[in-house]
Amino acid sequence: QVHLVESGGGLVQAGDSLTLSCLVSGRIDSTWTMAWFHQAPGQEREFVAAITWGGGTTSVADSRQGRFTISRDSAKNTVSLQMNSLKLEDTGVYYCAARYMPGGDRNLGRWKAATRLPTSYPDWGQGAQVTVAS
Repeated sequence: QVHLVESGGGLVQAGDSLTLSCLVSGRIDSTWTMAWFHQAPGQEREFVAAITWGGGTTSVADSRQGRFTISRDSAKNTVSLQMNSLKLEDTGVYYCAARYMPGGDRNLGRWKAATRLPTSYPDWGQGAQVTVAS
C-alpha cells in the first residue's frame, strides 16, 4: 500500500510560480512511476508529468512543456512539480499518483504512453487546489 499526500497548493496570480510536493510513504522503489494529474472544474483528469522513481526518466505534457518540471527526492520520499508562468487554465486540483511499473522506461515511447492514462494508477493522493487569478 502506497500513501500519497500533496501539499503546496494555493492562490496565485497569472505568471507566478508554485511548487507542489507529494510525500510518499509505503513500499516504493525504482520499479515505480510517479505522476501528476490536473483536473479543472467540470473536466476530466489530465496528465501533467511523470517520473520514474529510480532512474529519473521524466515526461511532461506538451501543454506544459517549458513551464512545468517534475522531480523526485528519494532521500525525502517526495515528488515535486515546479510550475512556472502559471496561466488561468492551470487552475484546478492537482493529484499525485503512483503505479508499479517494473522496467517501464526501457521502452521510452511505451512508458510515456502508459503513464498518461489515469486509469492505470491505483494509488492517488487527496489532491491540492491551485487557483490562478488574473
